[in-house]
Amino acid sequence: MSGSQLWATVLLLLLLQSAQGVYIKYRGFQVQLESVKKLSELEEKQMSNPQLRKHSLLPDVCHNPALPMDLRPVCASQEAAGIFKALRTIATDECELCINVACTGCW
Repeated sequence: MSGSQLWATVLLLLLLQSAQGVYIKYRGFQVQLESVKKLSELEEKQMSNPQLRKHSLLPDVCHNPALPMDLRPVCASQEAAGIFKALRTIATDECELCINVACTGCW
């Protein structure tokens, strides 16, 4: 394989990986980064609108029909609020996600 073919193969693999999206794995749950971003948006809307708030043991966002499907299983956990908080924290840490290859914590 020539040098240019090798680089083309590497580029193709990188494109395929980015097209599949970035996933976060936490406590047995695997969710897309985009879903966690949507979670943050939904929570902000609910905090600003008291009519959307529910009084239950589940986080209010669990009652929102716009909650992404891959986040719905988290709502079945007794620790849903903590898991959502951890996912939001991970989603903002590029090194934790290993998006940035220059991060020393990524492997």
